[in-house]
Amino acid sequence: MNRKLLCPSLMCADLTELRKEVADLSAAGCDIFHCDIMDGSFVPNMALGLADVKAVRKLTDRPVDVHLMMDSPAEKVDWFLDAGADIIYIHPEAERFPGKVLRHIREAGAFAGIAVSPDVSLEQVTELIPVCDYIMVMTVYPGFAGQKFVESTKTKIRRLAEMKAEYGFQLMIDGGCSYEVIREMSEAGVDGFVLGTSALFGKEKPYETIIEEIRAL
Repeated sequence: MNRKLLCPSLMCADLTELRKEVADLSAAGCDIFHCDIMDGSFVPNMALGLADVKAVRKLTDRPVDVHLMMDSPAEKVDWFLDAGADIIYIHPEAERFPGKVLRHIREAGAFAGIAVSPDVSLEQVTELIPVCDYIMVMTVYPGFAGQKFVESTKTKIRRLAEMKAEYGFQLMIDGGCSYEVIREMSEAGVDGFVLGTSALFGKEKPYETIIEEIRAL
């Protein structure tokens, strides 16, 4: 059985205790630290920023991914490459030449990914798949934590799972990742899950117990 990639979303963590949160999540066995960057324009909210990514990078040797929820990410992507991001996701609909940005990320030595929002079809991003190391299906609308899983995204996820062998990307999902969703989508071929308030944060159980339970699903 393939090991699930478990990626805590740090916008849901206690940022006043960032050092402790990163240490505790690492000890619990999380795989990738997920940093949501919002510009208040592409999405009507703001979350983590460049300084947060730099801080996380200093606190862990585990992979750090950056999810750029911003207009024209090409203008800012080098900031996050220089900050040490290992994986960078962009929204194709936010960029005039998304393929060029994905290639630039790869040429800089990082992994390139696209985030596919619920209303973006696979047909809109098909030509980008060959230059993606990761494809992250947004199973909620980008911009806010704690939303309900959008059921219609399951069809897209299953279609992408069938394409993994041909293109070699890792298939991730972000949003509403409850235990039930993780079990079902792992069986459908999803490789990794961004964990927020649905499963990981704000619970009475310690992180280690939750991660063990998710691994066992």
